[in-house]
Amino acid sequence: MTNADWLPCAAEAFLAHCRVEKGLSAHSLSAYRSDLNDFHTFFAPPDTLSAPPSPADINRYLSARQASGLSPRSLARRIATLRNLFRFLLREGRIDHDPSALLHAPRQWRNLPKYLTGAQIDALLAAPPADKPTGLRDRAMLEILYACGLRVSELTTLPLSALNAQLGFLRVTGKGGKQRLIPAGQRALDAIQDYLHSARPLLLKGRQSAALFVTARGGPLTRQAFWKQLNLYGQQAGIFQNLTPHVLRHSFATHLLEGGADLRSVQSMLGHADISTTQIYTHVVRARLRSVVDQHHPRAAASR
Repeated sequence: MTNADWLPCAAEAFLAHCRVEKGLSAHSLSAYRSDLNDFHTFFAPPDTLSAPPSPADINRYLSARQASGLSPRSLARRIATLRNLFRFLLREGRIDHDPSALLHAPRQWRNLPKYLTGAQIDALLAAPPADKPTGLRDRAMLEILYACGLRVSELTTLPLSALNAQLGFLRVTGKGGKQRLIPAGQRALDAIQDYLHSARPLLLKGRQSAALFVTARGGPLTRQAFWKQLNLYGQQAGIFQNLTPHVLRHSFATHLLEGGADLRSVQSMLGHADISTTQIYTHVVRARLRSVVDQHHPRAAASR
């Protein structure tokens, strides 16, 4: 095997492991593949890359990407991808040392998550037209996204069987194929029922589909198509920022914490494997605790 062939073959073995053994989503696999392709194509011609790559190869690649203006977040993802690849190859006996062992991700400043106010949420949920099947579908999707805090990939891949209307729960399959049960509020359940009874049959036109949310052609709605609709409704609601599905997920978590929910419960509903991921919302907890002290502690005012 030539040096030019070594990395693509190793990458395919790693991606197959991630897909079959770890059950990673198509979105995660696509991100890994993109990072590995970028690493491979950086070396031109390919035979200038040693097999396996040396620490110097990796540092040359990362330094060039950093110099080109790649953000610390994106650079950290490239490093994580390479470390995961070489750890896998080392475990499998394909290499005898890990050339990425000394890599450290750049320090990242975590931005506070963007979220909508209650009034903005109300305006957004009222934007889809109630007299069109696609409007009823989109209203139900927006209600679920806000009521359950789903990732957009989780929302668009929901099967019809995910809904337990009697108990008011959704069974959601998240990252790594992990499932979780999330309670849906009554407004979200009502919106789903309106869609199921009055819109979904009109969209399917007698066709069968296992997907909960379908297009006018009867297929599942894509992430990109939903994102496009979300931005349209955001403009109609007077929300002119770059409105992404994740903003509604952030709004779900923020509003729960503002209402007094504990961080562990929010972690469970968001599907975060690690509580540290959920801690980006602790600014809400701190603000609420500060407010409680200011309002109720007899010496709070004097201490300022």
